[in-house]
Amino acid sequence: MKKREWCALKIALQPLLAVVLLWGLTLESANAIITAQFKAQATITAGCAVLGTGSLFGTLSFGTYPGTGTGGVNGTFVQNTSLTLACTPGVTLNMAINGGSNFTTVRNVMQSGNSLQLPYRIYTDAAHTNEIIVNQNVPLNISSSNNNIILPIYGVLQLNGFSPSGSYTDTLTVTLTW
Repeated sequence: MKKREWCALKIALQPLLAVVLLWGLTLESANAIITAQFKAQATITAGCAVLGTGSLFGTLSFGTYPGTGTGGVNGTFVQNTSLTLACTPGVTLNMAINGGSNFTTVRNVMQSGNSLQLPYRIYTDAAHTNEIIVNQNVPLNISSSNNNIILPIYGVLQLNGFSPSGSYTDTLTVTLTW
């Protein structure tokens, strides 16, 4: 190739070379790495849950007595072992218990099949000094181990001296709030 032809070719190829170089720079820019940060966040609220199966939370059992028995007899609340009440640390738990299905002026167990009733009262302590008033919130003191909370329910049933034999029952509803 002659020098003159080479110069003409060189001049003709310069714009093409410029396009190729710019294209290469553009590709380099498209592959630039950009870094940034983002935040992961969660908010946890205090709460409680009943874990397990079954709808009966437990039984307040007064035991078995002769029909001629008199006076007050203590009852023990036995919580259903297939249910567990658990709360997150720091939660303030309150319990309210309704009057039951046989309430008059007091809670009553009633013999099935008739209207014979025996009165009873429930308390938050074994000494029977803190009565649980119908539908009144009672704050519960729960320990730092909140994974298996046992409800503090104690009862006293009043035997009247002459009660026909049979089963006497009542159904109460406990409401837990936090």
